[in-house]
Amino acid sequence: MHGCVYSKERSLKKILLTGCNGQLGRALRAEYGDTADFILTDVADQTGIKKLDISKTDDVMAMVRQTEPSVIINCAAYTNVDGCETDTDNAYRANAIGPKNLAVAAEETGAKLIHISTDYVFPGTDPDPLTEFDEPGPISAYGRTKYAGEVFVREFSRRWFIIRTTWLYGDGRNFVKTMLSLSETHDEVSVVCDQFGSPTSASDLAGVIRYLEGTDNYGLFHATCEGSTNWADFAELIFSLAKKNVRVNHVTSKKYKELNPASADRPAFSILDNYMLRLTGDYRMLDWHDAIEQYMKDGRV
Repeated sequence: MHGCVYSKERSLKKILLTGCNGQLGRALRAEYGDTADFILTDVADQTGIKKLDISKTDDVMAMVRQTEPSVIINCAAYTNVDGCETDTDNAYRANAIGPKNLAVAAEETGAKLIHISTDYVFPGTDPDPLTEFDEPGPISAYGRTKYAGEVFVREFSRRWFIIRTTWLYGDGRNFVKTMLSLSETHDEVSVVCDQFGSPTSASDLAGVIRYLEGTDNYGLFHATCEGSTNWADFAELIFSLAKKNVRVNHVTSKKYKELNPASADRPAFSILDNYMLRLTGDYRMLDWHDAIEQYMKDGRV
C-alpha cells in the first residue's frame, strides 16, 4: 500500500484525497478540519513509501480496497498547460487514465467520486458565460486530456460529481503570487488583456465541494466565483490591494504568442455560469472582488 496518512479518529467520514498538497487540496483540508478522516495520497508515510500514482490501475485498486473510503476527491492533475503540449502521454496518464482508475475503484467500493475539471474543456470562443449544457470543444492538449478524464468518470462510475472551475488561487503557486513576486523586482509588467474569466478562491471552491459531497445531487457542476475580468485588470487589482506601485501593460494574446511561441493556445473566454448550483440548490459563490480582497486581507499570499 502506498503512502497513506490516517487520523486517529476512526468514526469520521473517510475521504481519500488526491492532490492534497495543491491549492485546492490544502483548502479542502482546512475546510473539513477535524471533521473528516483524510487518506492523503500525496505524502510519504512514516516508512518512506512514495505517493500513489493514480495512473497505475493496480495501485489505485489496492489502496481503495484496503482503506475503504466513503468519498474520493480527485484534485490531482497535470496542470502545466504548455507542458501538456510536449508531454502528452503523461498528461493523458494523469488527467484521463488516473480519473478512470479512481472511477472504477469508486464504483467497486460504493464510494462517491468528486472529480475536479476545468474551463479548458471549452474552446473559449463564446463571450457569454457557459453553462453545464454547453458543448465542450478543447483547443489544447491540456483541455483534451481533462475532457477525456470527464468522459471516463461518467462512463465508469455512477455516484459522481464533476466540478469545473477556472483561474484558481489559494495556498500554492498561482497568478496572484506570481504578480506579487514580480512586483518585488519590476516597476512594470506585461499582462494579457483579451482573455476573460472568473478568478476563483480555492477556499470558496472547497466550500462548494463539501456542500455537494453531503448530497446525492450527482452530476456536472460549474463552480467559480461570480463575475468576470481579464488577466491585466486582475493584475492591476492585485497590485492595488497590495499597495504596490507597478504599471501593467495590457497586451493581446497574439502579441504574447509572438513573444512566447511555444505557449499553448488559451481560451479567450473562460467565463463559466454556475447554472446547476443555482438550479438544483440555489448555492451562490462569492463575487470575485470580495473573494480576492478576503484572500489578500487574510495574508494568505
